[in-house]
This record gives sequence, structure tokens and C-alpha cells, in this order.
Amino acid sequence: MESKKNINSLLMSEMIFPLIVGVACAAIFAGTHMYVVYHTGAFNEIFVIQMLDKGLKGGDFTAAAGFSLSFLLARVLEGPLVGILDIGGALLTGVGIGIPAIMLASGINAPVMSFPLALLTGLVIGIAIGGLIIIIRKLVPNGIASGGTGIMMGAGNATGRYLGPLIILSAIEYGIPTGIGAFIGGAIFYKFDRPIVGGAILGAMIAGGLFIK
Repeated sequence: MESKKNINSLLMSEMIFPLIVGVACAAIFAGTHMYVVYHTGAFNEIFVIQMLDKGLKGGDFTAAAGFSLSFLLARVLEGPLVGILDIGGALLTGVGIGIPAIMLASGINAPVMSFPLALLTGLVIGIAIGGLIIIIRKLVPNGIASGGTGIMMGAGNATGRYLGPLIILSAIEYGIPTGIGAFIGGAIFYKFDRPIVGGAILGAMIAGGLFIK
């Protein structure tokens, strides 16, 4: 029990936070590498990926870079004040799309095209972001309360809980097997008090892979 408390205390410490962000960014940046090279693997919304696609096909990365980096800047400044680093806006969009778009537009292709370099680049970027958030947090004057007493990662969108039924309906529209899989997956996740949308997506993917050719 004591060792578990020590591990939890270590993981929640400010010293480890930049490293956690770094590991997350390494995976995200590597996902973008996979998408650029193999056209699969990016961690982002479809419309954001389309912005990156436009740059990859036409050489104009303005939309991808401008949109994504604005999210990154806003979320990094917001993080120390509210106690939350939004993984979607700051990391998936900003680091996963914005920074690679800037690199590709500048002719710096190696960190995006090489998997080992992508991992290393993402790690360094993540550590820098995590460290910057801690520094900004410490610069907040005494007496000014922030929304969170400690830094944490992951600000889920509250509307996401209502997407489960929509995912199931979309899966049914796509095919009966995927619809049944989405329903079963959503029911299992609901039983164990987990977000229905995750179970619906996994169920639809598994059923689709098994029964739809």
C-alpha cells in the first residue's frame, strides 16, 4: 500500500508532468508520421486531417498550421490557470498536426518522415510544453486562484456522452453486423460504467472486421 502511494505521489508530481506530456507527444507525433508515410495512424478529427492532406497534396500547409498552432498556444496558456491540459486541442491538434505542418512547409522533413526521429521530436516537444506549463503556473501571482489545485491531463468534452447512440445508429446504417457489434460494445461499456461511445466504436470495428468483407 505504501509503495502504491509513493508511485501515485511521484506520477502526480510537477517533476514527472513534463515527461508524461513528452511520452504522449512522442506517440502523437509518431502517429502523424504513420499517416504521412502510410496514410493511417493520425490521432485527430477528420476535418483537421483534411487540412494536413491539403498541404501534403498541394504544398499549402497554411490552414493546418494556422488552425492547429492557435489551439496549441491557447491550451498551453490555459493549462496552468485551469489545471487542465486539453489533450485534444493542445497535443493531438497542435503537436500532431500544427508542428508537423510547419516543419513540412519549411522543408524540415526528416522528423516527420523518420519514425525514430518522430518519436524523439515528439518527446522533446512534449517535455518543453510540460515544462512551460509548470513555469507559467509558478509565475501566477500568489492570491490568484486557479481552477485546478494540481496539473492534470485530459479534458473530456461533456457532450461526448451523447454520441454513443449516434455511433450505434451510424454503425447500423453502415451494416447490420457493425450495428450489432456497436450495440453489444456500448452495452458492455455501460455495464462497467464506461463511456458508451468507446464501446460502440470498438464493437463496430471488431464486428466489421470479422463479418464484413
